[in-house]
Amino acid sequence: MPELPDLTVYIESLEARVKGERLENIRLNNPFILRTFDPPLSSASGKVVKRVSRIGKRIVFELEDELFLVVHLMIAGRFHWKKPKARVGGRMVHAGFDFPAGTLLLTEASTKKRASMHLVKGREALAQFDRGGLEVLDSSLDSFRGALVRENRTLKRALTDPRLFSAIGNAYSDEILHRAKLSPLKLTRQLSDEEVVQLHGSTKSVLTEWTRRLGEETGKGFPEKVTAFHAEMAVHGRFGHPCPVCGSKVQRIVYAENECNYCARCQTGGKMLSDRSLARLLKDDWPKTIDELESGEQIYHG
Repeated sequence: MPELPDLTVYIESLEARVKGERLENIRLNNPFILRTFDPPLSSASGKVVKRVSRIGKRIVFELEDELFLVVHLMIAGRFHWKKPKARVGGRMVHAGFDFPAGTLLLTEASTKKRASMHLVKGREALAQFDRGGLEVLDSSLDSFRGALVRENRTLKRALTDPRLFSAIGNAYSDEILHRAKLSPLKLTRQLSDEEVVQLHGSTKSVLTEWTRRLGEETGKGFPEKVTAFHAEMAVHGRFGHPCPVCGSKVQRIVYAENECNYCARCQTGGKMLSDRSLARLLKDDWPKTIDELESGEQIYHG
């Protein structure tokens, strides 16, 4: 799912192409992506785009007459900038937004169609999409601490809760916690003052650095290959690869449709966090520490 760095680059690229331009037409290939009926989608045609912004993980096209087109890409939704009047067809293409200079395609590479689009009128109607999460890059330490300890949650769940923090998801929460040297399963109200300061700084630095990095990679082009996995990441999607800090293999916890990646030596004092499926399979053979795991690997490999 695109998170704050990816969404920021999307917005900058979109504003450079469509701000001040007239939305000539919206062509729906999958009518089920549109979750509203009043105002009708046809009322957006012919309107000038005044601004492109973000509410949480949703991208907002502000049109004339206080119309707001709100798109949530979810996990597999993506934008693609094509030549004018590009074909809107195929199973992955939900819609095409026609502008004088090009057509913006909205696609979703998944059989589970979760991406959504709403058209609403007025800022009061737009406010319903705000989950209330803190915008960390603009936050003070006190406001960050307040959001963090509002509920006693694990750090992983707290950072990815849109009611607490805005636009942080599975990928960047892994990177943030690794940089902060904190266990993803540590409870928020167990943090020391020093650890809160460390987490606040790490959150800001990771999001800022990756926004800059992705912006530089995109340049004046359009971000056509948005992904949650980058070879330069420290731990996310790097299971089994060496931690760039200590060299130990990156570990993971698999749950539901997600996984949490971490370094046991850097983040948990060497303790292996229990992956329920593997622990159930291995039972007493499940290693308790990274040293035990690495020792067992050395014996196995001779």
